[in-house]
Amino acid sequence: MGTWDIGPFDNDTAADFSYRVDEAADGKKADVLLAAFREVTGTGDDYLDADFGAEAIAAAALVAAQCEGGEAVTTSYGPKQPLGDLPVELRAEAVAALDRVLAEPSELLELWEESDGEEWKAGVLRLRGVLAGG
Repeated sequence: MGTWDIGPFDNDTAADFSYRVDEAADGKKADVLLAAFREVTGTGDDYLDADFGAEAIAAAALVAAQCEGGEAVTTSYGPKQPLGDLPVELRAEAVAALDRVLAEPSELLELWEESDGEEWKAGVLRLRGVLAGG
């Protein structure tokens, strides 16, 4: 995975995910985000691949952008097309996915821990806080 910074879209996988979101029909973009969350939460206690984790974090950032206290996704690596209003129910799905990304066994967590990823982890926890309403 090519990663150039700690943000939700600062890696090749998340940038590619943005294209999938853009390609989804209007009214179906939320389904792409939900699928990313469920891909992660569906692993249970099995090893979580880094790419799935990166997609879930990017999807969570898109949902969080519509929450109070959320930050707009302004990077050129994010989706170019408007998402429309996302269902509030996606917030709980996003929180569950972020919790799974931050739990062992998670390849993305391991990769960031190997490179002193405290700032990355803090960013994911900030996203989680916005999504959880606190």
